[in-house]
Amino acid sequence: MSVFRRNPDPAPVPGPLAEPALIPPWLRIVTDDPQSVNEKVLNRGGGRARAAAAFRAQRSAAVLVLFGGAFDAALDHPGGLPADADVLLTERAPTMRTHSGQVAFPGGSRDPGDDFPVGTALREAREETGLLPDGVRALAQLPAFPVPSGFEVVPVLGHWVTASEVGVVNAETSRVMRVNLRELLAPENRFQVRRSLAGATAYQGPAFLYDGMLVWGFTGGLIAAISEAAGWDVPWDTADVRPLEKMIAATGNRQVSGFTLPEEPGAP
Repeated sequence: MSVFRRNPDPAPVPGPLAEPALIPPWLRIVTDDPQSVNEKVLNRGGGRARAAAAFRAQRSAAVLVLFGGAFDAALDHPGGLPADADVLLTERAPTMRTHSGQVAFPGGSRDPGDDFPVGTALREAREETGLLPDGVRALAQLPAFPVPSGFEVVPVLGHWVTASEVGVVNAETSRVMRVNLRELLAPENRFQVRRSLAGATAYQGPAFLYDGMLVWGFTGGLIAAISEAAGWDVPWDTADVRPLEKMIAATGNRQVSGFTLPEEPGAP
């Protein structure tokens, strides 16, 4: 991430950024009502998530939630999700100071002069993946979300009108991939992860296991919330709750969870 800017301006107002005719039908439910995604996140996290949402972070950031795939809705999947629909994700390098090894949307902190949040999201995505911003249509901005690293993050939803080659182009990322959404959302790839501290649940949220990657935290929760709001969900076992640290170990210990205390033996 680039140098952060303290004392951010008021968060941008959530809402669509493109005319309805330019938004893929399978995304319009979300772009018409971005607040619905926020509600899915808060309802899933309960009082803990609502308390976090009330916190005003001192650093502004944006991420690009970039969807590729056909413009038209499909008839053979809930919510019209096309068979070729995908989302652009990165795996942060293990050398990063925060969230090392975690799977994330491309993005980063606001720079002076940025057209925030869209300009920030596109600039950071170009720097991290090499994508060409001219091929991306910004569709909507979601409500800002606080994250543990102290940033208030505004997700910008986009659609790849003209896809460009992407890959690892700097030291911040170790992997860049376009992940098929139908495959990611398949019931066999979905569960929840939990982190317990001092006998209490410190964290519990949606997770995905795909192509050797564990997707959880802010990224996993936002993907799950968007899918639920858009109607893409296929029923999955929400009672399947797995220990976070064990799942990180099962994928090769490439990630650092960010919890400073060791997990208790036998934690659920």
